[in-house]
Amino acid sequence: MQPYQTIRGSATASIVEKKSEFIAAVAHVETEEQAVAFLESIRAQHRTARHNVYAYLLREGERTRYSDDGEPAKTAGLPVLDVLRHTGLTDIICVVTRYFGGILLGTGGLVRAYTQAAQAALEAAEVVTVTPCVRMTVELEYPLYERAALLVEAAGARTESTDYGAGVTLHLLMPDGLQAQLMHQLTELSRGQAKMTVSDVFFTAF
Repeated sequence: MQPYQTIRGSATASIVEKKSEFIAAVAHVETEEQAVAFLESIRAQHRTARHNVYAYLLREGERTRYSDDGEPAKTAGLPVLDVLRHTGLTDIICVVTRYFGGILLGTGGLVRAYTQAAQAALEAAEVVTVTPCVRMTVELEYPLYERAALLVEAAGARTESTDYGAGVTLHLLMPDGLQAQLMHQLTELSRGQAKMTVSDVFFTAF
C-alpha cells in the first residue's frame, strides 16, 4: 500500500471568459456513488446553467470518467480530466458549471476556459498525502509518561489524545511500519508492563 495525494474536503473557483461564467468545484470522493452524489448536488445548485461538465479519478478500480455535457466533443470534460491527471491527484472529482454569456468561444476558447477553471479550483484546494497508518493505544504508569512521550515523538507518531486515570493512556496515530520499533522501546521502558494494542492498517491523511 503506497501513499497517494488527494484533496481535503472541497473547493470552488470561477472565471469569466467573454461574458460566460465558468464555476469549478472540486471535491474528495472515494467511490463512484460519492462522485455521482457530488455531481448531482452541483446540478441542483445550478439548475439554470447550460452545462455541468465533469471529470473524476478514483483509486477504486482505477476508474476514470468525464462528460462534455452538451459542449462540443473533447472541448470540456477531457480538458478537465487532463488537469486532474496532470496534478497526480486521485479520489477527486471536478465539476465545471457554465453560464452562457451569449458569445461563442470556439473550440480553443472552450478548452482554455474549462482548463483554467479547473486549475483555479485546484489551486484553492488543500492537497493532502494519504498514508497507510495504524492507531496504537499505550497504557502505562505516570512516572514513565514523559519518557514515553519523547519516544513517541522520536518515532514519528502523533498523539491524538491522552486519558488520565489509574495510569496514563496514549492514543497514537502513526504511519504503518513504525509500530514494531516503538512497541519494543516502550516494552523496554516499562519492563514489559505497558499495555499496547494496534489497529488494522487504514489510509488517512497524516
